[in-house]
Amino acid sequence: QVQLVESGGGLVQAGGSLRLSCSASGRTFSDYSIAWYRQPPGKEREFLAAISYSGGKNVFADSLKGRFTISRDNAKNTAFLQINRLQPEDTAVYYCAASLDYGRAALYDIWGQGTEVTVSS
Repeated sequence: QVQLVESGGGLVQAGGSLRLSCSASGRTFSDYSIAWYRQPPGKEREFLAAISYSGGKNVFADSLKGRFTISRDNAKNTAFLQINRLQPEDTAVYYCAASLDYGRAALYDIWGQGTEVTVSS
């Protein structure tokens, strides 16, 4: 199966932007759809977005209001989550996950270790 490692998190001021990366190794990256989730402090993990195997389709959580972009580069075995106009409520640990299925309801059962994002006001 594929192994995932997130990077790109850090401390950023409100209004700034970040691009998170999800680097994959192991099995063929394009066999998997990739999703991004986040878990704010003291809250449950929530689905953010998913991208299909070739990157031709994506789906977002209704609550994101257009500030998030998901993409992937299969030649580099990497997926990305771009977050613009960061707000303090975006503070969370961000995870990427992989599935042989695709979509909001797919079972994403391979997870990275997470990358922490802290947004200061």
